[in-house]
Amino acid sequence: MMLSFTYVSAQPTTYAGPQSVLIKNGLVKTITQGDLPNTDVYIVNGIIQGIGQELSAPANIPVIDATGKVVMPGIIDAHSHLNTVSTNEATSPVTAEITIKESIDPNDVAMYHALAGGVTTINLMHGSANVIGARNATLKLRYGADQFGLQFQEAPQTIKFALGENPTRVHGQGTGVQPRTRMGVERVIRDIFDDAIEYDRQRQAYLDQKEAHERRPNRVAPPVPVAKNLRLEVISDILKGNILVHCHSYRADEIVMLVNVFKEYGVENYTFQHANEAFKVAPELAEAGANASVFSDWWAYKFEVYYSTAYNAAILHENGVNTSINSDSNELIRHLNHEAAKVVRYGGISADDALAMITINPAKQLGIDDMVGSLEVGKHGDISIWSADPLSIYAVNEMTLVDGQVLFNREADVADARLDRAISYDQSFKDLQSEVSEAVRGRQDDACMEDAFILFESGLQTEQTHNH
Repeated sequence: MMLSFTYVSAQPTTYAGPQSVLIKNGLVKTITQGDLPNTDVYIVNGIIQGIGQELSAPANIPVIDATGKVVMPGIIDAHSHLNTVSTNEATSPVTAEITIKESIDPNDVAMYHALAGGVTTINLMHGSANVIGARNATLKLRYGADQFGLQFQEAPQTIKFALGENPTRVHGQGTGVQPRTRMGVERVIRDIFDDAIEYDRQRQAYLDQKEAHERRPNRVAPPVPVAKNLRLEVISDILKGNILVHCHSYRADEIVMLVNVFKEYGVENYTFQHANEAFKVAPELAEAGANASVFSDWWAYKFEVYYSTAYNAAILHENGVNTSINSDSNELIRHLNHEAAKVVRYGGISADDALAMITINPAKQLGIDDMVGSLEVGKHGDISIWSADPLSIYAVNEMTLVDGQVLFNREADVADARLDRAISYDQSFKDLQSEVSEAVRGRQDDACMEDAFILFESGLQTEQTHNH
């Protein structure tokens, strides 16, 4: 059987640093200050300097005609696994000492696909195999930058926690160490928090004795140094509020458990990821000041996710919980505008509130809402320009800017930046299927969607587990 494939390779303009540009005559959706018809946005060196009508710029500044278009902030995805392959350091229930910043792939073409959907910022997350995983990385989608240039340097640090079956399956069932149950998950968190508190106490005692010894060396014994422990230092920073927690969760009981633990230890400003049953405890989440980053209507992909509703985001929002819609998918990330539109359909919330769920709300969850997430003077020039209302099924993102530079231009992409290459494979479908199966089988410890295990037998998918 002869199979023929056509591969399309995108070769967009690559990031060259903050730029200046004047966007003219668009319907500007500021998100926080309403809609402004026939309005200009002036960006200077990557920062918005002016929003209004009849703005002017020096002759050397590029001008984008947005007449008849919708101009809005770049979309922010609070749960993504772009730009990486290895998502789980599943060697211990706690791996806070590592960071995903060390394994960013700046050449992932999925980043360009996300730009095509109007996305400009992502929360690149560790997987959910561990109760406390690695520190995450907030990225600007500066296509063409290296792994350091992609990092949103001004963003606060976040870290991945995980509840439920993922850590109990990987560790309790897989290696025979705690946790094996949801009770064990709570114990792991409490134990490491207590260890960090004791570590801080010992370090402070060392510093106090060191100071006393330096003042009175003949009467105070020299202190015994405390061995450096990066894992406990990271946990200590969580307890001090220096690192924001983003926690994989599904069931209402485990969500309430973590709320109570965090309240006891003084942890604030945290976000529950997925949180499929959060609608059951929405008032409790609002009272605790917790955030939720959820799917619009995705559930039942494994047993602990069977109880959910497409009204989840709307119920959370109506109860005062800061809620965002995320993708957790290299494909879905291109369609977050439509995911937000579903919340209008299912929950009846306003269009403005729906767009906030993919812009300013996730920005708040990542601690970057003073820089991105809305169109305001002084914020970053991260913008997407749409052919129509972004919540319309007919709307198409036509242009995406990061720091004032156009990194996706649909018209230029179609005209100049695509190369068609026809490649024929003279092999049977059975042989091709075998190769795909072996490739997937060999990568199942690393592959996204965040460690999905997929095995094939006789052309049928026989097993799949989801480790988000």
